[in-house]
Amino acid sequence: MASIITYKYIKQNPDIMEYIRRADKALEAQGYTEHSFAHVERVAHVSSMILETLGFDERTVELARIAGIMHDIGNVINRVDHAQSGAVMAFRLLDNLSMPAAEICSIISAIGNHDEGTGLPLDPISAALIIGDKTDVRRSRVRNTDMLTFDIHDRVNYAVEVSKVEINEEKTSIILNLQIDTGMSSVLEYFEIFLDRMLLCKRASQFLGLTFEMIINGGRVL
Repeated sequence: MASIITYKYIKQNPDIMEYIRRADKALEAQGYTEHSFAHVERVAHVSSMILETLGFDERTVELARIAGIMHDIGNVINRVDHAQSGAVMAFRLLDNLSMPAAEICSIISAIGNHDEGTGLPLDPISAALIIGDKTDVRRSRVRNTDMLTFDIHDRVNYAVEVSKVEINEEKTSIILNLQIDTGMSSVLEYFEIFLDRMLLCKRASQFLGLTFEMIINGGRVL
């Protein structure tokens, strides 16, 4: 059964857009970095770019985009177990839109497995979503405007001046290329808070048959 539900359709759905906005507002109230449209649209872009570059079919790429933009809606309930609550929310929303069960399964499996505490790559869409989400570190995600009160998450994100996710020409490696202001945060601090996320990216890359590499300030660190 073919589906009419597209990424563009999801972006024009006022209910889903409201869940994304309110989820980010909930995180803002708790002091978290930005998880609004800039984040979820970037995750959707990187996730779909990975699968498109690796030659997956157009519909699989589109489902990765949809999973990417919806992956954080569970934060409107609570940050704890937001991946699982978000997957349940996405099921209801997409089922009400009459999306085929097979496609819903792919999306909610990806959403339910994107968190480094409980997640695993189960299929190409979930693997791509993990990488798209966990590699989004950048200065513009920091909401705090007072550098004197930065915590380690603020410092590390603010220190990242350039962040790019690429697949090499041979299609054997996914590369996270970062330019970090080491006067703001050391490379060690980056790994202090992001090590589990990078290890999950490595696992997701391996699921896709690739290696995961990190380049920081021109030098390979992973």
